[in-house]
Amino acid sequence: MEQDTYQIDAFWDAEAAVWVATSEDVPGLATEADTIEALSQKLRQIIPDLLLLNHVISADYAGTIAIQLTSHRQELIKVA
Repeated sequence: MEQDTYQIDAFWDAEAAVWVATSEDVPGLATEADTIEALSQKLRQIIPDLLLLNHVISADYAGTIAIQLTSHRQELIKVA
């Protein structure tokens, strides 16, 4: 059986100074964290809960969940 990979998009919100993650594959996913590492850790906890709440996985599911986290960060570099 081939496993689905859930696509997660993260972008840097410079105004709020946080990484924001959303996904069309994981219903209800919208979270933020100060670092990309903290965001990744948070996603490991949130994604299984959201998949369970949205009946994507069953309460007795045992196994792995594959995600692909793609991050985007745009900056302006000032040159003197």
